Amino acid sequence: MTEAYVTLATTDGYGVGALVLGHSLLSHGTTRQLCILVTPGVSEQVRSALSQVYHNVVLVDVMDSGDSAHLALLERPELGITFTKLHCWTLTQYTKCVFLDADTLALQNTDELFTQPELSAACDVGWPDCFNSGMFVFVPSQETYEQLLDFAKTKGSFDGGDQGLLNSFFPNWHRLSFVYNMVATACYTYLPAFKEFGRNVKLVHFLGSTKPWHGESAAQPGSAYGSFVGAWWTIYRELVRPSMPQSEAKFDPTDAPPQQQEQFPAQLPDNSVDNSYTWPAPEQRSTSGGHLELVEHFSKLSTNENLVEGRQRWEAGRPEYMGRDSFDNIMAYIQSRINK
Repeated sequence: MTEAYVTLATTDGYGVGALVLGHSLLSHGTTRQLCILVTPGVSEQVRSALSQVYHNVVLVDVMDSGDSAHLALLERPELGITFTKLHCWTLTQYTKCVFLDADTLALQNTDELFTQPELSAACDVGWPDCFNSGMFVFVPSQETYEQLLDFAKTKGSFDGGDQGLLNSFFPNWHRLSFVYNMVATACYTYLPAFKEFGRNVKLVHFLGSTKPWHGESAAQPGSAYGSFVGAWWTIYRELVRPSMPQSEAKFDPTDAPPQQQEQFPAQLPDNSVDNSYTWPAPEQRSTSGGHLELVEHFSKLSTNENLVEGRQRWEAGRPEYMGRDSFDNIMAYIQSRINK
C-alpha cells in the first residue's frame, strides 16, 4: 500500500515553494512518498531540482492532452488550473493521498492525515461551511476523476476555481482541525485563539497574492507572520538554494504580468524576517513530530485589550481599523511582546 503527499506547481515560483514544502515534510520524518504535478510553465531547471526531492514528478498539460480533460477545458476555459489540479485523482498508483498547495509549510509531522477518509479537509476562514482546498485527503480513482470532469462541465464552480468545484462535489466532507491548514495571517485576525492553540499548528498556509518567495515584500519584521516567512526562508537557504542551478532560475511572481520576470532573490535583507529559527539537523528529524520552537513562541502572542470586548466588536463587524485595531497598533503590540 503506497500513500503520498501531492502538490502542484504551475510556475517556477510555485516550483520553489514546492521544494520548500517537500523539504519541510521530509525534515519532520514523513514515511510517505512525495509527488508533484507540474505544468509546462515550470522550467527544466526547477523540474530537475524537484526530482531530487520528490519521488514522482508528473508533467500535466491539459491543453496538449487528448483526454476528456481537454474537451472539458474547451467548454470551461475559465477553469484551466482547476482541471490541472483535478489530475491528482488520476494518480492511481497510490491508495490514498494528501494534497497540499505549494504555498504551505509543514511545522510538524502530519502522517496521521492518511488515516482520514476522502474527502477530509479544514474549514475555510472566509466561509467555515466550506473547506479550504489548500489541503485535503483524497483517494485516487479514475472513476472519481471522470465524475469530477463531468461535474465541472455541467455545474461549473461557484467561485471560479477548484475550491468551489470540490466543495460542491463533496458536500459531506469530513472536517479536520484548523491546525492542519492554518492561514498564516490568522495570527493577526484570531490572536486569542492563536495564543491558545498556536502551539498545535502542523501546517501553515500562505494565502494571498504575496508569497514567501516574493522576497522582502512577503516579510513583516518582528511579527509572527514574519517568523513563519523566516522559517520558510531558513529551509530555502539551507536546503533548496544549494541545489539550484548557478544560473538562478527565473520565475513569474503570481501577482505580476508574465512579461515581468524576476530573478529569485538569493536571500532576504537581514532585518526583514525573523531568522532566529534553526531547522532541525537530519539526525534530529523524526516521525514523532519535532515541534518548531517558533510555534511555541507564536502561541504566546496576545493583544493588549479586553479580549471579550474585542471579540464582540470583531464578530459584530465593527473593528476599529483607524484606532486600536489598526495594523500599526497590532504590529506594535506584537513587537513589544516579542522584545520582552
